Amino acid sequence: MTEFDFDGVVVGAGVVGLACGHALSKRGLVVAVLERDVAIGQGVSSRNSEVIHGGLYYPTGSLKARLCVEGRRRMYAFCDSHHVEYDRCGKLVVAEEADQVERLEAIYQQALVNDVEGMERLTKAQALALEPELRCEGALLSSESGVLESHAFMLALQGEIEAAGGAVVLATPFEGATPLEGGGFEVRAGGAEPTVLTCRYLVTAPGLSAQGVAGVIEGFPAALIPRGHYGKGMYFRLTGKAPFRRLIYPPPIPGALGTHYRRDLGGQAVFGPDLTFVDAPEYTVDPAAADEFYRYIRGFWPGLPDGSLSPDYAGVRPKLHGPGEPQPDFRLDGEGLHGLPGLMALFGIESPGLTSSLAIGDEVAGRLGL
Repeated sequence: MTEFDFDGVVVGAGVVGLACGHALSKRGLVVAVLERDVAIGQGVSSRNSEVIHGGLYYPTGSLKARLCVEGRRRMYAFCDSHHVEYDRCGKLVVAEEADQVERLEAIYQQALVNDVEGMERLTKAQALALEPELRCEGALLSSESGVLESHAFMLALQGEIEAAGGAVVLATPFEGATPLEGGGFEVRAGGAEPTVLTCRYLVTAPGLSAQGVAGVIEGFPAALIPRGHYGKGMYFRLTGKAPFRRLIYPPPIPGALGTHYRRDLGGQAVFGPDLTFVDAPEYTVDPAAADEFYRYIRGFWPGLPDGSLSPDYAGVRPKLHGPGEPQPDFRLDGEGLHGLPGLMALFGIESPGLTSSLAIGDEVAGRLGL
């Protein structure tokens, strides 16, 4: 029997890569998670809304629908057992105009199909009783939605991997892999001390570089690597008291959930993200974009004061669709697609990837036969 350095190697120490490493570790495997940055969660995982999604919107039977609901339920339990701070504050999806009320009903019905618990239809009066500063003609309440401290969540996952005898190896970029005769992979890792190691299972979950990572795995069919797109979203922070207790979301926009409101765990109000497709990841926040944020936010909060928004941060999502194209499902590509036993390649893991992460990890492990 072949001797391997590790049972499994995971590429990428963002939230999904760490959740995959955690899932493998729970099954008794010794895992190495390779991360090119000098700290965990420095890419997509550090530049999102930190929202725990209910699972309302996603198409029937999709991975996003199933894994978001499963992942959300498991996330609250994990946070409780690992002392990770969160706020199950609930979310209001609002119809700003009367002609949007029908869209709310469609979202409500989809949430029921997706087995989302804690959903309520609210009249205008009921919504305003919960959030008096809101402007709307009706709303949906998702009582299971919330926000969490995502870095503490990732640290807890890292701790679980290491407690099981594994390692999260920083400043160590993945440079390629070669399938071995009889199964497994030889993995080439760079950094200050380049090395070669072997493993039975290989999971790639590097977010924005998923396509590039797949391209340096020998035998991975180039024609099966999906085209990637970069979806940039900017956030603005409110100066002053947060106006709402709950998350506030207008109906989704094409390709994303749209600019929304959250009160972070520190009690401050943050709005975003918008969506712009860019040619390469970059994280500048254009102060001039505030004009559009003011216009958009006043659709559901007319009381937004002039001069109260300041640029905060930007994130970039690994999208599998371009402008005007329908938003596809997560891609968890296994042997049945690419023909390489022991390899799971993840593509397009954007929202609701954080919420879904624990369920994604278990799905990956299950598809590897573990």
